[in-house]
Amino acid sequence: MPPSPIPDKLQPPPPFPPAQLAARLPPRAPALPGGRGRLLLFLGPAALVSVGYMDPGNWATDLEGGARFGYQLLWVLVVSNLMALMLQTLAARLGVVTGMDLAQACRAAYPKSIVRALWLLAELAIVACDLAEVIGSALALNMLFGLPLLWGAILTVFDVLLIFALQRRGMRPLETIIIALVLTVAACLFYEIWLVKPWHTAALADLAPRLDNQNLYIAIGILGATVMPHNLYLHSSIVSSRRIGPSVAEKRQALRYYFIDTGIALNFALLVNAAILVLAAAAFWGRGIVFDDIRQAQQLLAPLLGTSTAATAFALALLCAGQSSTITGTLAGQIVMEGFLQLRIAPVLRRALTRLLALVPALLVLSIFGERGTLPLLIASQVVLSLQLPFAVIPLVRFTNSEALMGGFANPRWIKILAAVVVTLIVAANALLVARTIDEWAAQTAWGTSLAVGLALVSLTGLAGVGLISMKNQSARISFAG
Repeated sequence: MPPSPIPDKLQPPPPFPPAQLAARLPPRAPALPGGRGRLLLFLGPAALVSVGYMDPGNWATDLEGGARFGYQLLWVLVVSNLMALMLQTLAARLGVVTGMDLAQACRAAYPKSIVRALWLLAELAIVACDLAEVIGSALALNMLFGLPLLWGAILTVFDVLLIFALQRRGMRPLETIIIALVLTVAACLFYEIWLVKPWHTAALADLAPRLDNQNLYIAIGILGATVMPHNLYLHSSIVSSRRIGPSVAEKRQALRYYFIDTGIALNFALLVNAAILVLAAAAFWGRGIVFDDIRQAQQLLAPLLGTSTAATAFALALLCAGQSSTITGTLAGQIVMEGFLQLRIAPVLRRALTRLLALVPALLVLSIFGERGTLPLLIASQVVLSLQLPFAVIPLVRFTNSEALMGGFANPRWIKILAAVVVTLIVAANALLVARTIDEWAAQTAWGTSLAVGLALVSLTGLAGVGLISMKNQSARISFAG
């Protein structure tokens, strides 16, 4: 049966009636005249996105990397941040130019089977991220108040009420609260750095790239924790919370301001992640202390640094990181479900569903393996994020490369080349991780090898399908913006 022809123009219907569409995002702030005032108006969306780069999953991979390998993986943080800066800028560009987020664009461009698969993968990434937030918040509550981890994990279900109350107030108050939480995290960590006084010369020397079988798993985890797939969907959507005129000049101005916003937020997140890794390297690796539990860091910081406030600051920063990430994960979940499926459900129900899906594996691990299972679970959740990343990055790059879709805002040649390098690095890193997993499982069970090989083949087939279909649609004259 011959393939059905692709229409010259693919115009998706509005996903919701106007009244529902207006309720999808908080009210837009009024446009201000040009100059610094207008720049300030556009600052904020990247702050919501940057929270995902400082969540408890990042803490786990950064602490593990610093405690086991010293400063060796600082270069991974820098490279991951550069990748994130480029990809988040492309996500904002897609939203500003087309008026659609990445999920809506995928729904318009791909067949239903691919759309459903991409939706499931995006949901899996959000659940993996939420799993890290459950474990991180439970650990922080345990460190601050002595609450058992199981009870702390269950208590995190009720943060849905806080998120619902914040969303009703609009985007600006939400951004303000997120920024306050992020600044609290940074203040606590920089205080820890000031106390530990790391050896800066060694840190700078280890910025030279190096990768081996020992640090590969943690390096992939850092990549997955830094460049999060659901952040691309989130950023491409929340840029619409600002009023942008239809003219080319106004769109170019908005893109310039959003680039500044993204650069400030992500570089700040880089400093926070580097602070966590340097803290672990100086406090544990430099003293030959074996690290296998996040709470161990909190317990040892007080005697190592000579003050009990160090332990309290560590736990408070972890709690703020978990709660701020919870808010942005909820927003991303709504955007993904509405964009892919045109399905809108109550924010409270959406949040509760996501949290319950993350709570089940957390409770199982805590029940079976106890407190020692928290760190491996956190790191594993970040590796899952990394494995899902290509399925968001490839469509994003293909859409923003398309002149038929983006017009004069399509990526220039040097960005296309750079984006291709980034996609190749991400896919290659994941392939190395799968190969290592197959080797490890082969030494244990035959069924484990078969499962790993099957997952690898499915992933590679899916990536090839997404890439080829995207190329096919680009050859047609796709136009989302009309």
